[in-house]
Amino acid sequence: MVAILATVTAVFIFANPVGAQTADTQYVLDNLWVFTAGVLVFFMQAGFALVEAGMTRAKNVSNIMAKNIADAGVGILAFWAVGFAFAYGGDHWLIGTSRFFLSGESLFGFTQGLSPATEFFFQSVFAATAVTIASGAMAERTKFSSYIAFSLLMTAVIYPVAVHWTWGGGLVSRINIMGATYSDFAGSSVVHGVGGMAALVGAWKLGPRIGRYNEDGSVNEIPGHSMALAVLGVFILWFGWFGFNPGSELAADDFVVFVAVNTLLAACAGMVAATALNWYRTGVPSIAMAANGTLAGLVAITAGAGTVNTFGAVSIGFLAGLLVVLAIAFFDRIRIDDPVSAISVHGVCGAWGTLAIGLFARYDDAFLGRDNAGLFYGGGVAQLIVQALVVLILFSFAAGASWVVFTAIDRLMGLRVPAEDEVIGLDITEHGGPGYSLDQTVLGLGAPATTVATTISLETQETLTVT
Repeated sequence: MVAILATVTAVFIFANPVGAQTADTQYVLDNLWVFTAGVLVFFMQAGFALVEAGMTRAKNVSNIMAKNIADAGVGILAFWAVGFAFAYGGDHWLIGTSRFFLSGESLFGFTQGLSPATEFFFQSVFAATAVTIASGAMAERTKFSSYIAFSLLMTAVIYPVAVHWTWGGGLVSRINIMGATYSDFAGSSVVHGVGGMAALVGAWKLGPRIGRYNEDGSVNEIPGHSMALAVLGVFILWFGWFGFNPGSELAADDFVVFVAVNTLLAACAGMVAATALNWYRTGVPSIAMAANGTLAGLVAITAGAGTVNTFGAVSIGFLAGLLVVLAIAFFDRIRIDDPVSAISVHGVCGAWGTLAIGLFARYDDAFLGRDNAGLFYGGGVAQLIVQALVVLILFSFAAGASWVVFTAIDRLMGLRVPAEDEVIGLDITEHGGPGYSLDQTVLGLGAPATTVATTISLETQETLTVT
């Protein structure tokens, strides 16, 4: 962390004075800043792992960690092999066709703009983030091997196609309605929305965890085992978001700090709004809901961080905090079991953040091409229409592609673990041992973990015996 902060400090000390450096020096500084931002984004993997682990049960903590480390390992390799090419390999409207395995790329030197090495590094950690979003929604009941297959296909095909259609010069980037073109500065829809739709389809295909819902529609709370881990994970994600959003400027300039301020304010507003609404509804200030509200504000501002003023950032974050509380309740009503509320945080608030540009856009963020594009600043409805079309296209594609992938995986490999394995816990059944050594002591199990046998009644969804 000290090294990262020292690098960032050096970048901003030397990058800003007019005429204080040559063009070559500016290229070096741009690359160093984007690389540093990429390191912060990569560190978000730790945040996701802690949030998911803390909000699920102790018997599945190893499985949560295994999925998150697989997203980085398998996902980034898949993105290197084909995903990066599909995303940025040419300007075809549908999909990229070059740069597979980084072939033909020189990874040395900062001659002009971002080097291929910097570009790939930064984009690869974004891909890992997109797939990790689905992990939490599918927690506690997914086969590890099946999840790896999904992670590979998500980073190799689904996410890269969404990127190509937007940031890669493809389908969405070519839409123009009355002079309005799309904007998604750092990925409310491209990253979080696509990941959120994959999470929705995955959770729906899997079905709810055993015992989550009753026949009368009531919900049984299945509390996570450590709010301390979950909140620590939120702070790590918040910290990493200062690379996620400001790094998407792809240059070391004063715009970076402007984006960081908007990011900070939206997160704070989301936390306050979610806590207040949930406190009013339930009578208690839920720590879990405060955490979700913070993340909701961060997701929502990701699209408009470069175009809205501070009032817009606070408004977007505040409304995201309200939305996430209502969305979580909605998905429980329709029996979509999401242990970490990933669908509500990333899918619903990702859509809201993208649409919000059509309302609050004040400055040109290099996508819009004009100031005052938002409806509230006299820009008319054209920008809102374009943003809605972006959400419709990307979310429909992500949902459809994810359905095909999950259906194929389910038929070929099976998607959900057996009920007995789910009750015992995936740490033992999928990974050979408990994530916490205290598990055997607490349960009073003297025998090796592999000898634990559980008999359950699927009709009553209750554990009958543990021997």
